[in-house]
Amino acid sequence: MQNNIRRSFFILLLLSLAFLTKAQKIIPIIPKPHTYQKQSGSFKLSKTTSVINTPASAKVAWYFKSEVLRHTGISLATTTQHTSTITFSILPEKKMTNNTYKLVMLDNKINIEAASDEGLFMGAVSLLQLIRQTPIVAKHIDLPNWNIADKPQFEWRGFMLDESRHFFGVEKVKQLLDWMAFYKLNRFHWHLTDEPGWRIEIKKYPLLTLIGGIGNFVEENAPTKYYTQEQIKEIVAYAAERFITIIPEIDMPGHATAANRAYPQHSGGGSEKHPEFTFHPGKESTYQYLSNILREVNTLFPSGLIHIGGDEVSFGNQNWNSFPEVKQLMQKEKLNDLKDVERYFIKRMSDTLTSINSKTLAWDEVVDFKLRKDSTIIFWWRHDQPQQLNQAISNGHQVVVCPRLPFYYDFVQDSTHNYGRKWEGKFNTLKSIYNYSLPAISSHNSHQILGVQANLWTETVENTNRLDYLVFPRMTALAEVAWNSPSNRTDFDGFMQRLKYQLPLYDEAGLYYYNPFKPYNNPEPVKIKKRKLRFNTEN
Repeated sequence: MQNNIRRSFFILLLLSLAFLTKAQKIIPIIPKPHTYQKQSGSFKLSKTTSVINTPASAKVAWYFKSEVLRHTGISLATTTQHTSTITFSILPEKKMTNNTYKLVMLDNKINIEAASDEGLFMGAVSLLQLIRQTPIVAKHIDLPNWNIADKPQFEWRGFMLDESRHFFGVEKVKQLLDWMAFYKLNRFHWHLTDEPGWRIEIKKYPLLTLIGGIGNFVEENAPTKYYTQEQIKEIVAYAAERFITIIPEIDMPGHATAANRAYPQHSGGGSEKHPEFTFHPGKESTYQYLSNILREVNTLFPSGLIHIGGDEVSFGNQNWNSFPEVKQLMQKEKLNDLKDVERYFIKRMSDTLTSINSKTLAWDEVVDFKLRKDSTIIFWWRHDQPQQLNQAISNGHQVVVCPRLPFYYDFVQDSTHNYGRKWEGKFNTLKSIYNYSLPAISSHNSHQILGVQANLWTETVENTNRLDYLVFPRMTALAEVAWNSPSNRTDFDGFMQRLKYQLPLYDEAGLYYYNPFKPYNNPEPVKIKKRKLRFNTEN
């Protein structure tokens, strides 16, 4: 009996040692670097560590130092006389491709090299992850040494937040941008207008926010909430420091209810379920009105990318048939049906965007609208309609892949969750996101896939706890798909091991996240005042 106990103890000890050995070989960075190697020794980070940079790398070095101070309390030096140094270097592109970075760690120095400041930033983020996951002992951090050579799979690594249905404010958006940067995501798609509320100040049309900003998805008379233009500028600058591009969405010709409350003269009517849903396509004044709005938006967002929606117009365009102005438009332009009217509308607004040097971004409903292929980006979201993706590719458009399965984060993430969407019983788990592979596309056309994006629609997201619960930790799985090819994403167990290192950071930040290791620690936040859910619809 005693021998059996000793034998069992010995086996458990061997298993524990094996687990620890495996854990030590797993680099605690998300997304996993392209190539990496554990080195002997460690780098001692303390107030006597110097950060060395050139004028070209000063922006990244400043960000790195400020983040180290914010999260560890360690103020890094700038003198070159200290024995331990962290050097940021931008190399000529002939020595390194633009999106690649290298991180080399020795006992007394760390070198981060890239061909651009954006690549350098990605290297700084990897080092920050190592720093934030290593304990502080006696006012210093002993960082295990790693060598990393890394580059992203996709240029577009995106996350979308719907703030029309529920509004979250400047500080929450900044927090999301911080986490996006931490996981090397670089496109923030900001859904600012829809049926419940208009959330962006337009100087020429102040009623858009004063009246259109009233209400949210569950409370029609909730106080007005929106972003002022000064707040927009602040957030755009904050994102730019983190190499994140912000893409505003101004939805049209459907999802226009909030705008039509403010300026009903431009309403194209709607349906019983979706009242005042569309803009009026037969009035010339509508096009001038929307063009003025897009010009202000384009001034606020320097990305040169504006999303105009273009989806689900049939939910509320029935009144178009009865408008004499629409009938006249159809006769003049030889339009056969309401779909042709919709095409005409989108084409005109796309031409307006071209005239102000902005690309047109839209959902996959517009793939057959004959928009310019050199200035249109299609967002393929209907996973059950792969023909829309194929058609976009065939038309020569660039595409962002964001199918409902697995990239809609308003879908539940666990079989025990009941509040949120499913699709024919399916939902979006960490594993389904991590394992996602794009539909087969000819290698000749693969360059047309800009990247991937997750979308958070907020019908069921009334507060920040619910937002956190749906986003974290699924943002980490999104980062893995955006950064790594399927061949470099074959170890889900290893991903989960790396994820364990992230959860204490969520606790530190006060996030109300879903813990896949202890799913009952934080129960699903459910708070609904008035049921007005439309889960059977597309977006």
